Amino acid sequence: MDSIDLEVLKTSAAWIAAGHRCELVTVIKTWGSSPRPIGATLAICDDGRVVGSVSGGCIEDDLIARVRSEGITRTLPEIVSYGITADEAHRFGLPCGGTIELAIEPLGPDSRIAELLGRLEQHQLVERHVDLRTGAVSLHKAAASAVLTLSDDALVTQHGPRWRLLVIGAGQLSRFVAQIASAMDYHVTVCDPREEYRSGWTLPEVRLVHAMPDDLVLEMKLDKRSAVVALTHDPKLDDLALMEALKSDAFYVGAIGSRANNAKRRERLLQFDLTPAQLDRLHGPVGLYIGSKTPAEIAISILAEMTAVKNGVPRELQVNHAAALEAPGTSACAITLQS
Repeated sequence: MDSIDLEVLKTSAAWIAAGHRCELVTVIKTWGSSPRPIGATLAICDDGRVVGSVSGGCIEDDLIARVRSEGITRTLPEIVSYGITADEAHRFGLPCGGTIELAIEPLGPDSRIAELLGRLEQHQLVERHVDLRTGAVSLHKAAASAVLTLSDDALVTQHGPRWRLLVIGAGQLSRFVAQIASAMDYHVTVCDPREEYRSGWTLPEVRLVHAMPDDLVLEMKLDKRSAVVALTHDPKLDDLALMEALKSDAFYVGAIGSRANNAKRRERLLQFDLTPAQLDRLHGPVGLYIGSKTPAEIAISILAEMTAVKNGVPRELQVNHAAALEAPGTSACAITLQS
């Protein structure tokens, strides 16, 4: 499962290879509320087909109408604005007085989209420089902290996974977690030393590693853009990896299990050289409380909590499984994900 912006690039490359003219549209600035963030992309083909989104639909309709009536005529990148006046804001569904600024770039064989995709397949974080005067494109290695920049001469965008997720265990739940996380632009690594689980893995696009999880945690040198989720229910695999992860800079460390099992896990981890503050970083039972019962729902619950932590949502505003009260008609097993 690809992220939206990766799908935009892949579709653009296919259109270029088929001989179509197309344009890449990138959100570069917004004022007021906006349904899509800076860096969001859309591609539009000369026959009016579109992939991606820059506004949730309103501005897309105008872009499509222009292409169908005028064709694609740009030969150089152009910066355009929508919603400068109150009338335009109303027309395009923007808040009154709101504005969205877009870079519209005509694509062709020299746009290096295929080369960019090749680098992304190798899980590289890539910076794409577009010369606004000539349309020339160059690709460079990007820093994780880099952000979209626009000057009089150039547009610089970043592409590739900015976040890493280590999943311990290659079971059914791990497959759902890996799929959703990949669509959210995480570089996902799944670790499981058990041959019987690795042999059933069905996501070739997700890296599967045969190693002891605690060794891999140390090897990965987890930073503030890294997360770890333990999903095996096996203390021999989970505990040592969690111990190392909780001592790292990882922004999120979680483990599946019931409240009782997680209490026992915390007691075991305290016997290692963890401090109470480090142990307090452990999210377990993992995930936000959404009444999840199936593996797919549990995966959504886990990624929802991880997203809340990544985006700085205070813990007191999160209803997680450890704090959730038993809802009427809901069993304790359903609330805690696993009994």
